[in-house]
Parts: sequence; structure tokens; C-alpha cells
Amino acid sequence: MALNITFIGLGVMGFPMAGHLANAGHTVTVFNRNPDKANQWLQKYSGSACETIREAVKDADCVLTCVGADPDLESVYLGSDGIIANTPSGALLIDHTTASAGIAEQLAAAAEDVGHTFIDAPVSGGQQGAENGKLTIMCGAADDAFSRALPLLEAYGHAITHMGKPGRGQLTKMVNQITIAGLVQGLSEGLHFAEQAGLDQRKVIDVISKGAAQSWQMENRADTMIADEYEHGFAVNWMRKDLDICLSEARKRNATLPVTALVDQFYADVQAMGGGRWDTSSLLRRLSTQARREQNKD
Repeated sequence: MALNITFIGLGVMGFPMAGHLANAGHTVTVFNRNPDKANQWLQKYSGSACETIREAVKDADCVLTCVGADPDLESVYLGSDGIIANTPSGALLIDHTTASAGIAEQLAAAAEDVGHTFIDAPVSGGQQGAENGKLTIMCGAADDAFSRALPLLEAYGHAITHMGKPGRGQLTKMVNQITIAGLVQGLSEGLHFAEQAGLDQRKVIDVISKGAAQSWQMENRADTMIADEYEHGFAVNWMRKDLDICLSEARKRNATLPVTALVDQFYADVQAMGGGRWDTSSLLRRLSTQARREQNKD
């Protein structure tokens, strides 16, 4: 069934996700803080754009968001001009932002107070996954809300899982980011060691990728890492935002994340190198740079 859908936040993820919904036959209205991005979207997909959130959501059956962080969610959802106050009663609100579990719980409660349904649904798969409609989506919601949202999420998701009540989607995404941090550092160290040992890095990857060391990061990032190219995925600045959420949540729950904390500091080093916009596999460049500095001292 075609629905009136509003999509707020047309970044590298939201832009193609909103496009998949339009291509699926829904009536899509978009809003972006930078209107140029909304105009670019309209040149590629069928739909309309509005200059305010109030106008964008006034007829929506469903509102989807993909913005930056907790403060951005507070800005777009709460207040007299926000989503919750201006969407028709009974609307489905789905958030794809990677944020804290606390903000997800807060927004779910605020939505419920006025008759809306809120789902926290962070995604994994990066820009490529969004463009190809192959995202992994982790949902925190009531059972009936998840069932209602599933047909929409299938427009761009290939692995969509209900993790429990609101907030559980965000907690699951934290596990995802914690795991990725360790994997990327391990892959970076392996490639760095191979180079220092005089091995053919590509041949090394070819053989170990057929064994227990294989991972998504190895399959999708090893070649570009070897080529010293870091413009192919999720930016370091965003990863540090996510790891800060993970480490904060870990402190609340008495969980110990020593590797995550260490890799977070390694990403701080990358930022200091001017690499805040490099993708997360740039941990290898950090190691290579340090090695060259040590060699130059000799």
C-alpha cells in the first residue's frame, strides 16, 4: 500500500534510502537543513520538498529520520515545530540515526504520549549498502510497530531484525560499532606487519581471506587500504561519535571495553593527522605514518 512518507535528513545514507521509498511507489516528501541537498534529491527521484519540518510532516503516515546525533534528534522531534507535535495522530516514526539508547527511549515515550509509534532502527552497511538497498537494520519497538514498519524497511534493508523494546536497536548498533573497531584495527595491524615483513599484501589477503581471518572489512576494504585510499566509507569523525556513545553506555552498565577505548584514541590520532573525513580503515595510514617517523629517526 502506498503511503505518504516524509524523510528528514538527506546525507550519504538518507539520500538513497529516501530514493528507494520513492521508487517503491510511496509519495515521498523530503526535508534537509541544507535545501540544496533536497533539490538534488528531487532531480533524481519523484517527490516533493518542504522548507520546514512542520510543513513536511503535516500529512505524513510515516516519518523517517537519519540525522547526526542526539542533539539533532531532539531538534527535529521535540518542540512546537518538531515532528511529534505536527504529525497526524497515529503516525509511525522511524529513526535511522546512530544515537544513544536514552534518546530513543525518550522519543518513544514522547511519541506514545500523543498517539504516535516510534521505532529506533539504526543501520549498518554504509553508503554502498544504502545505495544498493542492502542495509542491515536493528529495530527497537513494540511487536505491532515492527510489523507495521517492516514493509517500508524492506525497500532498502536485506537483514531486518526486531531486537526488543525501544532503545534495543541502538544498543545492538553499539555492539556493531564495538566489533568493527577491533576488526579494522586488527586488519590494519596485519597489513602493516605484512608490509614491514616484505610480503605481497594482496597475496596475503588472498590466502587469509579463505580462512578464519575473513571478514566484511577484509573483503571490502583491504584493497583500498593497500592502495592507501581512504575515501570509501564511514568517516572517522562519525566513528568517534559512535564510539563515544558506546563507551558512555558501557560505563553506565559496568561493561569493560579496553580495545574499543584504545581504538577510539587511535582514531583521535587520525583526526590529528587531518583525517577526520577519511574512512575508518585509515587506521592503517596511522601505523604507516608512525613507522616512517621511526625510520627517519634512525
